[in-house]
Amino acid sequence: MSTTVGIAVVFPGQGTQQPGMASSWRDHPSWVIVEQAQDALNEPLGHLITEAPADALTRTREAQLAVLLTSLVAWDALGLPADVPVAFAGHSLGQVTALIASGVLPLEVGVRFAARRAELTQGAADAHPGRMAALLGATPEQADDACTAAPDACWVANDNAPGQVVIAGTPDGVAAGSARAQELGVRRVTALNVGGAFHTPLMADATTGLRAEVATLGFAEPTAPVVSNHDAVAYSDADGWRARLPAHVSVPVRWRSTMDTLVELGATTFLEVGHGSMLAALAKRGAPGVTVLGVATPADIPTTLEVA
Repeated sequence: MSTTVGIAVVFPGQGTQQPGMASSWRDHPSWVIVEQAQDALNEPLGHLITEAPADALTRTREAQLAVLLTSLVAWDALGLPADVPVAFAGHSLGQVTALIASGVLPLEVGVRFAARRAELTQGAADAHPGRMAALLGATPEQADDACTAAPDACWVANDNAPGQVVIAGTPDGVAAGSARAQELGVRRVTALNVGGAFHTPLMADATTGLRAEVATLGFAEPTAPVVSNHDAVAYSDADGWRARLPAHVSVPVRWRSTMDTLVELGATTFLEVGHGSMLAALAKRGAPGVTVLGVATPADIPTTLEVA
């Protein structure tokens, strides 16, 4: 593998799930990852990524476990040496995947944490109903301005890339923020089909619950720095994730800045591991000079290794 290529390994989050998303991995040796995850949760999981229908994958827990497992199987199959990545990162849920892949969390511990994270965020969403809307073509400043239409009810939840910012909050808050965004000349405002106002203060209950969950977990130092969503800082420590992980669900995802940090760390290639190409699409806007490779099926591995 060329030493001139700086590879940042990135993992997608919820929203990339589809029926049959990991069917091509069913007979691959790395399917053992699914079996280990099933043992960790003491429940069947393989059906989520091979045969579950679309409506089943709209539920938060099922969707997030499906995305997580597909990425982890692909990561295991890829078999990159530990000294190859210059950094890891993941979008929202993908940050948990990144922590498992980088060795911060053992597989079984990470899977159990991801399942509990999904349960707690959905519980917070049920207790504090919310909505999310994408502001397409908006600047961060316009998104901030839009949210002033409903103080304490509408917030920026995702700054994904130039021209793609997501706001979230109470139903009335997002309605007011969306109307304000249109007044500001934002090209398009699109309501997202999600079950809550994720990455906002409405998830505070989940943050509280996750603090109890991580209190007894053991964390290890990563094999390469992991760039945190909430502040786009590359961390090489272990125990700091005890605070970052709970906070993560109620603060914005700053993916635009995360991509900038990965480039500053020397990444010339983003290796998107998991189903779909969401992060590749964001990189075209936010890191146009970076090559993006994807590993979604076993067939992608030889090509990926050859190019990398």
